[in-house]
Amino acid sequence: MRAVLCKEWGGPEKLTIEDLPSPPLRPGAVRIAIHAAGVNFADILLIAGTYQTKPALPFSPGSEAGGVVTEVGAGVSHLKVGDRVMASMEGGAFAEEAVAGADRVFRISDKMDFVTAAGFPIAYGTSHGALEWRARLKPGEWLLVHGAAGGVGLTAVEIGKAMGAKVIATAGTPEKLAICGQHGADHLIDYSREDIRERVKEITGGRGADVIYDPVGGDVFDASLRCIAWEGRIIIIGFAAGRIPQVPANIALVKNIDVIGFYWGSYYTRKPELVHQSFAQLFRWFEKGNLKPHVSERLDLKDVARALDMLRQRKSTGKVVLTTGMTMG
Repeated sequence: MRAVLCKEWGGPEKLTIEDLPSPPLRPGAVRIAIHAAGVNFADILLIAGTYQTKPALPFSPGSEAGGVVTEVGAGVSHLKVGDRVMASMEGGAFAEEAVAGADRVFRISDKMDFVTAAGFPIAYGTSHGALEWRARLKPGEWLLVHGAAGGVGLTAVEIGKAMGAKVIATAGTPEKLAICGQHGADHLIDYSREDIRERVKEITGGRGADVIYDPVGGDVFDASLRCIAWEGRIIIIGFAAGRIPQVPANIALVKNIDVIGFYWGSYYTRKPELVHQSFAQLFRWFEKGNLKPHVSERLDLKDVARALDMLRQRKSTGKVVLTTGMTMG
């Protein structure tokens, strides 16, 4: 099978494509013929050796996939050969075949194709968990989403609307903002030419944002501290801007705000029941048409370096997905 390999720490250009033997099946797992794999910013950190976890070299990156179950391991009863599935994996998705723990594999409906499935679990899972479990977003509240045209940002816009919030989206170009509007954002802010604090205050009638979803960090986080409402909540998703901001404790005190970290992957081991409940809700919203996953780029597995570079340079919108050349469906 073809697979992407990381043999040394570095940028996307260091990755290689090689023919490898199929991974062995283990109890409690299933083998998946992968049709498509989602690309995430975390993959860039992982191959650079700067992510929260650091796998032993060599390894195949990729943490989400859409495909078909071809073999079922001992102890697995809820999946069968032939099932169309999406999987959230601990690496190995950038390949034509992978073995995944059955607890992280979910059947998909006929309405969801494999490209959509490949880009679904991490972005939508992250945004729903952040807004529901941690931010306690309520109907009618003001939700400010930064990097709103990106992989997780766009899902936060959609989920915020599904939860009844009034959504303000920030992005850096008119084209990206147009996509945010198409996915439900009520108000748009172009941070390349508008002041985030002034516009948020103007839009909310001086109140500020009740919940701020931040996958960007850096200067954007600093602006959030200046436009958050009293008793507001900032959810830290990541640091796409590169700079990890510091939180002035006096601002947290004076405004009575919560600054909340959120790492979705940890819930699989600590509270897996929440993940399963979340996907059940996300699938319901998808079936009703509340969620319209946006994939801006589909590239072949061999173009993995180009795909990751698009994310690194923030040239894509929504998701970037790698395909393996199998018949898509």
